[in-house]
Amino acid sequence: METLGCNISLLLLQAFLLFLILSLTFSSPFTEKHVDVASFFSTFETRNVRVAQFFINASSSPPQARSIRVEEDLAQARAAIRKAIHLQNYTSHSHRTETFIPTGSIYKNAYSFHQSHTEMVKKFKVWIYKEGEHPTVHIGPMHNKYAIEGQFIDEMESKNNPFRASHPDEAHAFFLPFSVANVVQYVYQPITTVKDYSRDRLQRLLTDYATVVADKYPYWNRSNGADHFMVSCHDWAPEISKYEPELFKNFIRVLCNANNSEGFQPRRDVSMPEIFLPYGRLGPQNMGQTPNNRPIFSFFSGRPNGYIRKLLFNQWKDRDNEVRVYKSLPTGYNYTKMMGQSKFCLCPSGFEVASPREVEAIYAGCVPVVISDNYTLPFSDVLNWSQFSIQIPSQKIPEIKNILKAIPNEKYLKMYKRVNRVKRHFVLNRPAKPFDVMHMVLHSVWLRRLNFRLATLSQ
Repeated sequence: METLGCNISLLLLQAFLLFLILSLTFSSPFTEKHVDVASFFSTFETRNVRVAQFFINASSSPPQARSIRVEEDLAQARAAIRKAIHLQNYTSHSHRTETFIPTGSIYKNAYSFHQSHTEMVKKFKVWIYKEGEHPTVHIGPMHNKYAIEGQFIDEMESKNNPFRASHPDEAHAFFLPFSVANVVQYVYQPITTVKDYSRDRLQRLLTDYATVVADKYPYWNRSNGADHFMVSCHDWAPEISKYEPELFKNFIRVLCNANNSEGFQPRRDVSMPEIFLPYGRLGPQNMGQTPNNRPIFSFFSGRPNGYIRKLLFNQWKDRDNEVRVYKSLPTGYNYTKMMGQSKFCLCPSGFEVASPREVEAIYAGCVPVVISDNYTLPFSDVLNWSQFSIQIPSQKIPEIKNILKAIPNEKYLKMYKRVNRVKRHFVLNRPAKPFDVMHMVLHSVWLRRLNFRLATLSQ
């Protein structure tokens, strides 16, 4: 009885301390910086998620206590980030030994980004569900245009992954290692008729997987999936949740195809860059030249897929030596080398809004000219794309040359320098390193987890 009494007292004390922390954390937001936690850096509103409550009473179990500790971690992280915003300073002592500190206009708020990333590295734990078998779960494509999907799954599955939770009760988020690209390759192929393109099999497979983990464990149901996520770069990925929209209404989808007109929700979902990986390499060759050695004013080469590229080809292909648009390069020309010799690289959407062009341009030190409609650019929570890229909607394709020519050389040189500074956030490392593309994807999920909390005290 004494042990039971001590346990109850300890749980009540933890609940009281958590109540104080959360009260301080969620009260009196700063008026200058709207503190919505998931977007200290943009215009998010706090996600309104209905979640199950944990009642602290004599029957409280150890898993509930661990859930409280998870929320305490998040509350402390929110408080530290708010402090960084309020002080406009790097509040973490660790920055004195760090090799990189985010500064400058390429960030919406460098102080809060640094502090949030620091808190993520210290605290964030992700449980990777073990259910399912190859080839549709736990592995994905490691090369070509869907490579980021498989590389991320493989990184998360690694035993050396520092973000990997050893037990689901200690996790802040839960990862479904489901590969849309592999489902299409192994379940759908060969595609011989129009009917074969139906997404119903893909949707049912993911729904079945989510139902299995929801029935087997308590974690999905306590948050209605709001702390669960998956990653996919395949064009079909945005449609995965249409079969059971109620089941997936809070589920975080990390997508390359971040099209706002097709159901992508920036406050809930995450935009991930599409990176084309050649076999045996983690990125293209670095063939970028200095500004004085870039004789090509603007450049694009690729297939005329989608309406935006068709507009671009109709307007500019073989029409102007300063807006060089190719369907295929002449013999002897090297694509990567030409990007490295260009000042501006045109990055038009294809069949879908995302393409590898933005990342290829950044790798080449070429200012990206993003030509798209309804595209939420990767890592827009923290990165200020207007400082290192030009964004042009499809209706202004005829004005591309005038828009680019109106940019003074001094501004171009600043943008060139910023492109080279932002490059580290799009570099793929294995294992992942702080502030690289893997960390940026995880940080985007971390922000969304910070942006809601499980109710831990009874009303």
